[in-house]
Amino acid sequence: MSAINFVIIGYGGMGSYHAHTLMPTEQEKIHLLGVYDVLEERRQAASEKGLIAYDSFEEVLADENVEAILIATPNDSHKELAIRGLQAGKKVICEKPVAMNVAELDEILAVAKETGQTFMVHQNRRWDPDFLVVRDLYQKKQIGEIFQLESRVQGANGIPGDWRHLPEHGGGMLLDWGVHLLDQILWLVNSPIKKVSVDFSYVLGDQVDDGFISYITFENDVKALIEVGTSNYTTLPRWYVKGYEGTARIDDWDLSGELIRATNNEDASAPKPIQAGVGLTKTMAPPSEEATEKLSFPEAKAEYQPFYANFYSVVREEAEPIVKNSEVREVLALIEHMFELAK
Repeated sequence: MSAINFVIIGYGGMGSYHAHTLMPTEQEKIHLLGVYDVLEERRQAASEKGLIAYDSFEEVLADENVEAILIATPNDSHKELAIRGLQAGKKVICEKPVAMNVAELDEILAVAKETGQTFMVHQNRRWDPDFLVVRDLYQKKQIGEIFQLESRVQGANGIPGDWRHLPEHGGGMLLDWGVHLLDQILWLVNSPIKKVSVDFSYVLGDQVDDGFISYITFENDVKALIEVGTSNYTTLPRWYVKGYEGTARIDDWDLSGELIRATNNEDASAPKPIQAGVGLTKTMAPPSEEATEKLSFPEAKAEYQPFYANFYSVVREEAEPIVKNSEVREVLALIEHMFELAK
């Protein structure tokens, strides 16, 4: 079967990453024809890479050789571009967050249903190695049933770019990074939410959030702490995972950290009191050597297709999408709820 001919709408950082890093991994299935960007210098850069540089979005939609488009533009433009693409008979992949709110997403999905065209959202963090390790721990219970997850991304560079500082364009870190972390957690735990709280940060003086901390309790009693920070000059672990039989700490995307499991050795000696400041503690003393063992992290491997390979299978073979629109809607509804809580 033939490759899917794509045009990228928005040839900035993410659009060019799709063009030169992600799409080339599936060359037999995905063929990039060209790009369209409102900035002439970006169109020129694409042309120098051997790509067609379209002069307008209308020109892209009129090109019968274009089967699909990828939308990688500011968040507030996603709905209009997606709907126009679908109505023109194009299949559409949209960068996250898919839309500014649930109502906009529902409009897009209604048009996708009406036209019969494929619409998918690029929630690429489902393929991150650190997430895959946590997913394996959660599903296979190497440290027992997991009852608490802490997921964080932190940096000290503030809100990136220009439009991400502006609420009218869908700026802020909940919509930028929070959408990734919430998608991972909701897909992983796969249980209805019982309770959620959120505390936004505005310490950098922008109209949009420069970070947040959220605490989610699921119906299955798993608890998750989600944190995004952009004013952190030293960082906490990317993941801290507690199970009934052990603990995992993943420091960053390089998978440094520790995986410690209880041995349940009945002959293990009791912990000995240690000096704690000006006092003693046995409660907070480390367990004896016989009481725990250090394990290697499981292999960070997805048992599901890469995103673009899956998109091809959905289009050409009517396969199930790995990122389902119902799941994307659930994440967007949670984000909307968090903004409402903050009010």
